[in-house]
Amino acid sequence: MIRRDYDYYRNSFKNIPKPFAYLDLDLLQENIRKIRKRNNGKKIRIATKSLRCVQSIRYILKQGDPFQGVMCFTIPEALFLAERGLADLLVAYPAWDKNQIRATARAVRKGNSVTLMVDNPQHVDHIESIARREESHIPLCVDLDLSVRYPGLVFGVRRSPIRGEKEMLHLVQRIAASHHVHLDGLMGYEAQIAGVGDHYPRQWLKNTLLRFLKGRSVREIAERRAKTVQAIRRLGIPLRFINGGGTGSLHTTSLEDTVTEVTVGSGFYAPGLFDYYRDVRYRPAAGFAIEITRRPQPGIFTCTGGGYTASGRAGPDRLPLPYLPDGASLFPSEGAGEVQTPIRYRGAVELNLGDPVFMRHSKAGELCEHFNHLYWLSEGRIVDRVKTYRGHGRCFL
Repeated sequence: MIRRDYDYYRNSFKNIPKPFAYLDLDLLQENIRKIRKRNNGKKIRIATKSLRCVQSIRYILKQGDPFQGVMCFTIPEALFLAERGLADLLVAYPAWDKNQIRATARAVRKGNSVTLMVDNPQHVDHIESIARREESHIPLCVDLDLSVRYPGLVFGVRRSPIRGEKEMLHLVQRIAASHHVHLDGLMGYEAQIAGVGDHYPRQWLKNTLLRFLKGRSVREIAERRAKTVQAIRRLGIPLRFINGGGTGSLHTTSLEDTVTEVTVGSGFYAPGLFDYYRDVRYRPAAGFAIEITRRPQPGIFTCTGGGYTASGRAGPDRLPLPYLPDGASLFPSEGAGEVQTPIRYRGAVELNLGDPVFMRHSKAGELCEHFNHLYWLSEGRIVDRVKTYRGHGRCFL
């Protein structure tokens, strides 16, 4: 296993103005190898929202099998990637904006492969009417809700209203009756497994409960997904793909015979949130550096900037994590700030004004919303500086 320490990164980036973001290609390759070992022969669709960098997406796709296709989070992002030569683009969330759907219809008519997400007949009616006017034929994917419901508890996220065979078959038959859209695939995202940590420090009871609920969910959603796909196939309607999961559920979703592909995104960068998963272990390949500009007292260093907080339910796990040097930590009373971040340091490396503190963002792709470039590092050398979406002047949400 490749070893990384503070001096390795400090020396590698010694002439780079801070703050900056980076991607360690050697650790990325380790993560790619681990993902390959855990995919159980299934294709891997790349979640672009976790990368937000065209060059990073291309880099992974060039690794070949099993990486194939991308999952986008908006239509403008999908069209942006299509313009840059990427194919098999699945938009993971429903869209309603007429101009965006019209642009999709035109892109598909020109030969681009863009699949839109739907979860109710209104979506289908709306997309079909636009596709008809544009003389196009748009492929659709249906989002199957895989949350698990107990009395007083929804274990999962509130996404699609399609929860069973009845709702699914009604929608699928509606799509099949159209001349301007067709059913391309089925997606079901088990967020309660892929997106929920179960290894939080000093929270034994919470972790135990989450692992129990996750175990029950794995069995239930596999059965629900299989029954739904069988019902669709009995109608004689083919499915090009059946998509499921995420980085946090790769090891379970890929075991389902029904599933043809699993989506993976965060596993490539390995952000801080994945430290709280018992069954997920990847190397922290992406991060950012902030500069020490003050020393209020011994053992405390104040850095410029650093307050890049992640989305989701607010809490300490949404803050960026001091990564290197070892022994660095945030102050609970201040956290990571907009203009400065105080760091408590109890380590062996001597730190001085102007030195970097290396941080990890809590979530993968949101790191790139704060930087125009990623510095690509390999074997102690900067091998490239590539644009993020922000560097292209684009913000898709």
